[in-house]
Amino acid sequence: MVQPIPLNRAAFNAWPIPARAGIGLRVPHHRRVIEEGHVADWLEVHAENYMIAGPAAQELDVIRRDHALSLHGVGLSLGSADGINDEHLARLSDLIARYAPGLISDHLSWSSIEGVHLPDLLPLPYTEEALSVVTRNLDQAQTALGRTLLVENPSSYFQISLSSMSEPEFLGELARRSGCGILLDINNIYVSARNHGSDPQARLRAYLDAIPAAAIEEIHLAGHSIEKLDCGRDMRIDDHGSQVSAGVWWLYQSAIATIGARPTLIEWDTALPPLDVLQAEAAKAQTVLDQLIRKEELPYALAG
Repeated sequence: MVQPIPLNRAAFNAWPIPARAGIGLRVPHHRRVIEEGHVADWLEVHAENYMIAGPAAQELDVIRRDHALSLHGVGLSLGSADGINDEHLARLSDLIARYAPGLISDHLSWSSIEGVHLPDLLPLPYTEEALSVVTRNLDQAQTALGRTLLVENPSSYFQISLSSMSEPEFLGELARRSGCGILLDINNIYVSARNHGSDPQARLRAYLDAIPAAAIEEIHLAGHSIEKLDCGRDMRIDDHGSQVSAGVWWLYQSAIATIGARPTLIEWDTALPPLDVLQAEAAKAQTVLDQLIRKEELPYALAG
């Protein structure tokens, strides 16, 4: 039986996440972050990587002393008709008690059914029935945790014919019914738009029109890959394995100019580069935020 992490409940109070650029922290970078003390304005970690006792959790105790921290989950399965797994929810609650994160997030997806857990974030039909399920699950999770959760929009590679509303409409209504926040993943918007042959700027506008601006509490930026299908068409894959693309930087500038500064995270999970590369990407995002604050024109000069 896996042993839970021993709690250190008195160590920290919640440290709010600033409306600045942060970095997704991965375990290979722990040692350097500990040695340098402060490497970014805030850090985000995958919650499930720290749910059992071990060196990574102990190292995060040290890192947390110098950084505001956000917990980003992949395991709540908010779209599952079975409801939220109580054991997983308890483990997440323990992490919150231990690390006092400024933000907590998960995905608009499902990954479990009848006790079987699948290693992927699966899409939902955007129907009234699915909206009721996700709203119910969010109510359960937010009540148990005593915290507001942010829900991230997914990348998509096909469209479900059963859907009766668009993804932006679904997320907007979800925020209104559940009181949840929204984690707006700009790369996912771009990837989905290009995969479905639509205009990325028009797709972004649909999100910003449908979702209350106050509900958008965090932004993700990441890289993606392009695969050539047998039919000759390009498919963009949200793999978090490269620098943020020029098209995604354009969308980010548009989003920030519309809703204002938001905590912005650079995600990089595959082909993990040196920490300096992540810091350079975060510096690009910070340039956009700083120019917005100074009310300067946002010239496009961010392509990596």
